[in-house]
Amino acid sequence: MFHFSLLSGYAFDVAEPVALWLTVAVVAALIVAGVVLYFAKRVIFVKYVKYSVIAFAGYALVLGIIMLVLQLVKRTNPGYLEDKYLNADVINYVLVPLLTLFAVALVSGIVLFIVSGKKPHVFKPLAIALGSLCGVGVIAAAVTIGIYYSEHITHDGYYNDYGTVEQVALYVSAAVLIVAAVVAAFILGRKDKTPFDSRSIALAGICIAMSFVLSYVKLWDMPFGGSVTLVSLFPVMLYAYIYGTKKGLLIGFIYGLMQAMQDPYIIHPAQFLLDYPIAFSFVAFAGVFKQLEALKFPQVKFLLGALITGSLRFTAHLLSGVFAFSANALNEGFENLWLYSAAYNSYVFVDIALVIVAGVLVLSSKAFVKQTESYTQK
Repeated sequence: MFHFSLLSGYAFDVAEPVALWLTVAVVAALIVAGVVLYFAKRVIFVKYVKYSVIAFAGYALVLGIIMLVLQLVKRTNPGYLEDKYLNADVINYVLVPLLTLFAVALVSGIVLFIVSGKKPHVFKPLAIALGSLCGVGVIAAAVTIGIYYSEHITHDGYYNDYGTVEQVALYVSAAVLIVAAVVAAFILGRKDKTPFDSRSIALAGICIAMSFVLSYVKLWDMPFGGSVTLVSLFPVMLYAYIYGTKKGLLIGFIYGLMQAMQDPYIIHPAQFLLDYPIAFSFVAFAGVFKQLEALKFPQVKFLLGALITGSLRFTAHLLSGVFAFSANALNEGFENLWLYSAAYNSYVFVDIALVIVAGVLVLSSKAFVKQTESYTQK
């Protein structure tokens, strides 16, 4: 009976609130212990922070894998597919390519981390080869997802009868934001000479894992996709703040793909790009003001960068809402699609406000800031 329940589509629904409150309890315990140590034995506070981050990263990785497996079981359950008006092709064309891409990226990161310590001379060519393999995986996933939704979107009676998907506008919006994000990230990060070494790769994996598990701790869900979480974007934004826009763009893109696996609400390939990899790639700009000497306080630098990140993510969701989800607005009696999409996606600013609070608190520690600065020293 337990085995049957574990493999059923309901296991995730049972596990989700447990993961939420367990994570809240773990985070609260770490914070309380840290506050006590900071005032009682400040000399060991930095070590405590270091080991706490490592411990939470391990916890996040284990819990994240468990939740992802349970969610994939749920989303491939025949009852769930029928309820969402999907068919079994979604497994082959959407879930399997994304899961394969995630597995390849994860294994590549582990391999590079091991090789960097034992055979550093082969690190660069191997990184190029594995990076190219991941790039091929991204293209393959994009193609299969495009095939699936191009075949199914025209047969979706809901959108044919009540609203339309502006496909050209969606593709143009996605293309413009992709080009703008890449160009801006490389221009703003042109002075970033920090190599993609084993430490930066390891920290990228840790931050992605922490953000991924925190994204399960939802304060509330939006009805048509999106949620306000317990500062789930903070770890990946902190990584972008430390390492710059180019590396931030990469891990934001990866995290966006993981979000598509975790909580997919996809009706069109261009909408998928806007709401997932593009929207979350904008975490890259969390550290855009880090090198600005006119601003003396790291908290202010992070706050301004977070506002840009939130505004750009909001823009991606706004365009998706206007050009892909017009049926939702029309069904609820709204004729102004821009106003409806702006109001619906305003939850992004609540989410980013919580991240700003976390960032200001963490970056108020001079010891922590000094530690992060050492990561990018040559």
